[in-house]
Amino acid sequence: VQLQASGGGLVQAGGSLRLSCEASGSISSINAMGWYRQAPGKQRELVATISNGGVTSYVDSVKGRFTISRTNAKNTLYLQMNSLKPEDTAVYYCNAKVITIVPLDSHNYWGQGTQVTVSS
Repeated sequence: VQLQASGGGLVQAGGSLRLSCEASGSISSINAMGWYRQAPGKQRELVATISNGGVTSYVDSVKGRFTISRTNAKNTLYLQMNSLKPEDTAVYYCNAKVITIVPLDSHNYWGQGTQVTVSS
């Protein structure tokens, strides 16, 4: 199973970006999915999660600005980021709890990370 993240880039404060993360491989189903971020010199933090039924949660600092969503038929996760701030600058990672077909197992997988830089 591989998670391929994309959509990062450089944007001015107040701008928007949309991140995508596509899961591929021997996938039976995907349970919870989420976005994490890690700024230089800081620990990785959870940004937002979404269940396979669409229930979402967000860290307080992004509530009202970021929207997490998923398309189950395409095994794809999204993060729409609006009103971006310089403090949102980080490498963003996607995460998925995947149930694989072969072998029949459940495991957490991570994407490779995509850089988001917000200039002031």
